[in-house]
Amino acid sequence: MSAPTMCPTSMSAFSGSFQRFSVLNCRLSSMVGDWGCYVKEGHDLVAGHLQEKKGYFYIVLNYKDECGKRKNKWISTGLSVKGNKKKAEALLIEARKNFEVPQQVDQENPLFSDFMLQWLEMMKHRIEITTYASYSNAIKGRIAPYFKEKGIRLKELQPKPIQDYYQYELEVRGVTANTVIHYHANIRKALQYAFKTDMIPSNPADKVERPKKINLSAVFNKEEMNRLFDAVKGDPIELTVLLAAFYGLRRSEVVGLKWDAIDFKNKTITIQHTVIETSVEGKLIIVEKDRTKNKSSHRSLPLVAAFEELLLRIKKQQEQDRYLYKDSYCTDYLDYIYLDKLGHRIKPGYIMQLFPIVLSRHNLRPIRYHDLRHSCGSLLLANGVSMKEIQA
Repeated sequence: MSAPTMCPTSMSAFSGSFQRFSVLNCRLSSMVGDWGCYVKEGHDLVAGHLQEKKGYFYIVLNYKDECGKRKNKWISTGLSVKGNKKKAEALLIEARKNFEVPQQVDQENPLFSDFMLQWLEMMKHRIEITTYASYSNAIKGRIAPYFKEKGIRLKELQPKPIQDYYQYELEVRGVTANTVIHYHANIRKALQYAFKTDMIPSNPADKVERPKKINLSAVFNKEEMNRLFDAVKGDPIELTVLLAAFYGLRRSEVVGLKWDAIDFKNKTITIQHTVIETSVEGKLIIVEKDRTKNKSSHRSLPLVAAFEELLLRIKKQQEQDRYLYKDSYCTDYLDYIYLDKLGHRIKPGYIMQLFPIVLSRHNLRPIRYHDLRHSCGSLLLANGVSMKEIQA
């Protein structure tokens, strides 16, 4: 049977339709090509959306981890819902662009930087918060970032990279030898834990030469001490200077001194309470505790006449301030001695800020506030306190 034939009119119509189809196909191909480029450029963009919670926008990113498990990551925008939708959407886009899937940590042989962070987290509830703050600042701020860049794993860590790190801190960052010694203490303690738990066969930090401790202490002579006492007379810092110079008190002990620690009848002063200012993960906190740095710090000392006179003057001034400022006077710290005119407790950081200014203003050579403690024994002796009382 012969194939059916088309009339010229049908052929012309078919030809025209085919050409239009071809043009449409080319356009579709072009569009698909463009869409393919779009998909290619955006295929790594993590899924995400905005979520309202307690009046604030949160970014919620949805991703698959390395094991294929779907997970959500919540990120606070800090933006209230009202009037901030466009800003929140911009943050969402930025978060989706910059998001990287968290890498799975090799528990058997993690990066040394990750191990230090894990150890820090483990220690968080085993040590004082002030000690944790010190560890955290060293590890999160210095140690972990340096070793993360090096990519060294725990089991491969040798003494040489640790030694190189100490040299880097000393020569490039310009920190003191005493600071590096603190870093070494953190590293060695963490690695000792790894050694005891059989994560590593030995502690590489034991083979590292730590820098020699530098004695930064400086002591004022008798003439300089008298000039200092004259300079601070009547100044808000007078109390703290005398407490450090006569009794060797630390700034946390000065700020923590309460009226019930003063026994005017038996002429004694008891050091038993501290107030410490510290930074934990970027947040400044005040820590109060009814114990001092160590057992020897909990002590009773004789109340010398010059200091007793100052305390009585301060007590009278606080009573006058409370009467003068009435409702504006803070009553939260009535049991504390070191207050400002409105009854607020002086912060430990204030002492460290003001002391060098006072020295500079009166042309006294610069020393640390802590160095005043070295003169306490001789000053007590000069004020009629026996060596036996001082050593008690």
